[in-house]
Amino acid sequence: MSTLVDITEQLPATEQIQTDGTTWETHAACKTVDNAYDLFFSDDIGEISAAKRVCAECPVIAPCLETALNNKEQWGVWGGQLFMNGEMLTVKRRRGRPPKVARPEDLMPVIPVPIHLRERAERRTA
Repeated sequence: MSTLVDITEQLPATEQIQTDGTTWETHAACKTVDNAYDLFFSDDIGEISAAKRVCAECPVIAPCLETALNNKEQWGVWGGQLFMNGEMLTVKRRRGRPPKVARPEDLMPVIPVPIHLRERAERRTA
């Protein structure tokens, strides 16, 4: 039995099947969100922020991002990261003093890329 577990742990997250026979998509937090498509594929900063907050609490954030990288997703929020024109957008802190009034993009949650996906993600970064 331990051999089976060892083999399963070596599979990429996107190929792992849960102990109850389901795949990671079944456990995704976005499955419970009304109008998830509109939220996760929006151009609105507020909706993108809301989608990223859903991802931040998701138990399958890493396999979701891995799937997006494998499928070369062009648009949307996947695994807590924003993809536009096939590139993963990163949010960098601005230099200097913070503005008196926060910019909308400054309010987006920053979700770190899982360690095992960082190298692949850097190749897709704008």
